[in-house]
Amino acid sequence: MDLIKIAQEACAQELKQLPDFKAGDTVTVTYKIKEENKERFQKFRGIVIQKRGEGATKTFTVRKISNGVGVERIFPLSSPLIEDIEVNKVGAVRRARIFYLRQLTGKKARIKEKRVARQTPKAE
Repeated sequence: MDLIKIAQEACAQELKQLPDFKAGDTVTVTYKIKEENKERFQKFRGIVIQKRGEGATKTFTVRKISNGVGVERIFPLSSPLIEDIEVNKVGAVRRARIFYLRQLTGKKARIKEKRVARQTPKAE
């Protein structure tokens, strides 16, 4: 019983502390690309259209428009190739999966930004 708890704690410590985000948020995902003998980092900025799965199989899909063409990329949340996830905007949507965004273009495809109250540290 104790061995299982130790293994779970070790796995939890290995996972990077990634920010909390949901569908409708605009995020920038920095991930590692390996080309032959070189490694480089690339950033993919777009709107999260869904999060799915549980535990190690948890994934999220990010969509962006590149040169007038919609591009979607599915990232495993526990991937070692993901270097960083930065939340740029917090979107105000009512659904957990916003596939309807695929049919929209231009101004109709915009998502309202959720007003987030900034927490200021108290002066002591």
